[in-house]
Amino acid sequence: MNRKRRESALCAFCFIAVEFLTKLHFMPSSDAPLSDPTALARFGKLEVVTRLIVEGFMMGQHKSPYKGASVEFVEHRQYYPGDEIRHIDWRAYGKTGKYYVKEFEEETNLRCYLLLDCSGSMAYAGKTLSKFDYARQLAAALGYLLLSQRDAVGLITFDNARRDFIEPSANPKNFGQMLEILENSKPRHETAISTVLNEVLPLIKRRSLVVLISDCFDEPEALTTTLKQLRHDRHEVLLFQVVTPEEEEFPFSKPTQFRSLERSGHHQLVDPHQLRARYLEQYQEFCDTLSRQCGSVKVDYLKFRTTDPYHLALGAFLNQRTRPGRK
Repeated sequence: MNRKRRESALCAFCFIAVEFLTKLHFMPSSDAPLSDPTALARFGKLEVVTRLIVEGFMMGQHKSPYKGASVEFVEHRQYYPGDEIRHIDWRAYGKTGKYYVKEFEEETNLRCYLLLDCSGSMAYAGKTLSKFDYARQLAAALGYLLLSQRDAVGLITFDNARRDFIEPSANPKNFGQMLEILENSKPRHETAISTVLNEVLPLIKRRSLVVLISDCFDEPEALTTTLKQLRHDRHEVLLFQVVTPEEEEFPFSKPTQFRSLERSGHHQLVDPHQLRARYLEQYQEFCDTLSRQCGSVKVDYLKFRTTDPYHLALGAFLNQRTRPGRK
């Protein structure tokens, strides 16, 4: 019965994927849903969309930049009848006169922690899908991409405190748990990125890649200090800043009521014409400061709008991972 259910689920997924790609084939490339995050969000559940994004992206690559998993020597143990002779360490036999075999374990290329900002400001949507929906879909796509390369992936969600925590694993079952958390998470509360990162630091015991996905609406100095500590502990750090076109362009023209997404009851009626120039100046200064300070502590900084196709973010991620001279 379980086998029949799995086969039915697989057939259903294949049917959905074929139907989607068939529609896609007859659409002009500029309107292709795979290039439109908002259209993709309407198409289906996180798992289906994630597979379409990543498998579509990988089909466009000439080859994978990763080498796959390898094996690593762990220790010697005494030989027992039935052990493979090819694993006997003859040098050890020559020194001790006893038979020992080498034990190995599969080693993944990478241990990655995906840190997803679930604070209230991530709920802002404008005319596109929300920053949070874009960010969690990006997190799912990165997780699926890494697991397909047999890398170990974990997930941490947070707002003003750490919420969910999944240890990195290369087991595909791990991805199902990640998707469940991503599907059920809701943006709320205030932002406290630096506080959460300080809490997370002791949990990352082995050298890892830390991918932070956030709008980064926190004090740049405090955030940079914590990122610097991650680098000091020899972790690689990649920061994806997710923004909306409205935040970048401030296209408002009529008197507008602006309300805080993180503090209940905080709102203000303003004339956009009087505010626009100052807002854009301060916003650009904030992003420039964040980019500059990330560079100063050797943290890779990438900014994406909620209108940017996911394949741009995946491509940028792989470029950052495979460029020469990384440490």
